[in-house]
Amino acid sequence: MNRIQDTRQTPIEMTTAESPAIPKTDIRVRALAREDSIDALTSLLHRAYRAQVGMGLNPLAGRQPVDVTRRRATSGECFVACDGRGEMVGTVLLNEHEDARFPDLFLLPDVAHFSLLAVEPDLQGAGVGGLLLDAITERARRLGFARLACSMAEPDTQLGDFYLRRGYEIVEYWQWPYTNYRSAILCKAI
Repeated sequence: MNRIQDTRQTPIEMTTAESPAIPKTDIRVRALAREDSIDALTSLLHRAYRAQVGMGLNPLAGRQPVDVTRRRATSGECFVACDGRGEMVGTVLLNEHEDARFPDLFLLPDVAHFSLLAVEPDLQGAGVGGLLLDAITERARRLGFARLACSMAEPDTQLGDFYLRRGYEIVEYWQWPYTNYRSAILCKAI
C-alpha cells in the first residue's frame, strides 16, 4: 500500500460540529498524513470524477496514476475529509505547484488557489464539499490570502452551480494542456 510522507504540521482541523451543513454525519477534515494511503486517495479521486469522465471529459484527477496523486498531494497542502470510521470520503488540495502554466490570477500574491476537490459520489450533496471548502478558506485566511480561486471543467454545469452558490464568480477561461475541455477560472474574496 502506498503511503505519503508528510512532515508538515496539521494546519487546520474541522469537524461537522463546526458546520451546520452536515448535522447528522461524523465527518472530520484534516491534513493528509504520512500514514494515509495514496492508493485509497487515488481511488477516491477516480470515483469522484467518474461523472465528468462519463460526460466525455478527460480530467487528470479522473485518470491519474498513484505516483501522480502522490506528487500532486505533496506539492501543496492536501486535506482529506474522513468519516467516523476514519475512511477518506473527500479531499482538496490548496496551492498546488505544477509544471503546467497557471492562469495569471493564480500567481497574484493575494490569491490562494485549490484543486482536486473531490467527494465520494454517494456523499455528494451532503455538505462534505462545503466542509472541505470551509477548511481551505480558513487556512488561506490564516496564511494571509484575500481571495481564493479554482479551475473547473466548464461543461460541468452542476459543479459550476455548486461554486456559484458559494459566492465564486467566473473571471476567465483557461485551457490546461492535459484536459480535453475549457476550464472556467473562478474566484471569491475570503
